[in-house]
Amino acid sequence: MSATKVTLRKRELPSGKITLYLDFYPPVRNPRTGELSRREYLGIYLIQKPKDSTERKSNSEKLKIAEAIRAEREIAILKEQFGFADHTRGKVDFIQYFQDIANEPGGYAGGVFKHFFRFTGGKCTIADVTLELCQGFREYLLSGEASLDDKRFVSQNGASHLWMYFKMVVRRAQRDKLITDDIVSRLDSISVAPVHKEYLTIEEVRRLAATPCEDEQVKRASLLACLCGLRISDIESLTWDNVIIAPDQGYALKVITQKTGSYAIIPISDEAYSLLGERKEGLIFDHLQRSTLNRHIARWVKAAGIDKHITFHNFRHTYATLLASNGTPIYTVSKLLTHANVTTTQIYADIVDENKRKAAESIKIGINPHK
Repeated sequence: MSATKVTLRKRELPSGKITLYLDFYPPVRNPRTGELSRREYLGIYLIQKPKDSTERKSNSEKLKIAEAIRAEREIAILKEQFGFADHTRGKVDFIQYFQDIANEPGGYAGGVFKHFFRFTGGKCTIADVTLELCQGFREYLLSGEASLDDKRFVSQNGASHLWMYFKMVVRRAQRDKLITDDIVSRLDSISVAPVHKEYLTIEEVRRLAATPCEDEQVKRASLLACLCGLRISDIESLTWDNVIIAPDQGYALKVITQKTGSYAIIPISDEAYSLLGERKEGLIFDHLQRSTLNRHIARWVKAAGIDKHITFHNFRHTYATLLASNGTPIYTVSKLLTHANVTTTQIYADIVDENKRKAAESIKIGINPHK
C-alpha cells in the first residue's frame, strides 16, 4: 500500500487572487460525501503581486498556516493508513455533518436533525458522540420534552422512527470512519406501540364509488388509491408516461416512490385504469390540492353514510387490508405497497386475524355458552 502524499498547491483565480488547496495522491475519501477526492480548498487566498512589505508579510503568514494544515492532514492520513488512532477527526463538527445528510435530496434525517440540534444546543463534535450522549438523546425523545413548537410532542411511535433515523446517521459516521467505536450495536431500540389503522371494507368502498363527490378528481384519485395503494405523493406526480402495458398484457404503473425513492411496477386492474381518465399531456390529476383534499374526503365519506375518520392515507390501508383479507400472501402485499421490510406489512395480516375473530363471533344460534 502506497502512502498518500499531501501537497500544497496554488491556483490563480479570474479575480487575480491566488487560492491555496491541498492535492492528495492517491485520492482520499471525503468523510461527508463518501466520495474519493484529490483536492481540498482551504479558503486561504494570496495577493498575486504584493505591493509592499505588509502584503508580503500577509502572504508569508498565510502560507505558514496552509503548510501547517497540510502537515496535519498528511499525518492524520498516515496514521489511518498504518493503523494508528487519528485524534484530529474528533474535532469534526458533527452538527454540520448531520445537517449535510439532512439536506441531501430525498434525505431521511431532516426531522431528527431538528430535534438533535435542540437537544445539543447546536454544538456537538465527533468526539462528543459517545454512547452516553446517544442514550441521553434516546431518553430525550421518550421523555415528553421533545417538541419543536411546544404543542406537538413526540409520540412513542414518532420517537421510534426518529431514533431509527438517528442511528442511521451514527452508523454512517462509523462507516465514514469518523466514529471508530461501534456505538450503534450497543443502543437499544424504541419499540413501536400498536396503532389502529382505519380502513374501509369492500362494501364501504363500493358505497363511496356510488356516492357523488364535490371534486371529481379527488374521487378518482381516492378510489385509485383503494385499488393500487399508492401514496398521495405518488398519485400527484402521475403522468401517462407512468402507465405501461406489463409483460402479462395487463395495465401497470411504473413509479419511483417519492417517500423511499424505490422503483416499482404496480399492476392495476381495468377498473383502476378507468379512473385515470382521458390520456393527456402533463399530470393525470392536475388540480389536487393538499390543503383541501381531506376536507373533500370527509364530506364525501359522510355523504356515503360511513361513520369513520378517513383521510387519503387510509385508502392505502384499505388496499392493503383488502388484499390480505382476500388471502394475498403477505410478501406479495409488501411488494405491492413498496415496503422495504415485510415486517412493516405484518400489521395488515394482524387486522385480518381480528376480522376473522369478529366473523366467527357474528354467527349466533341461540346457545348459552356459559351453561
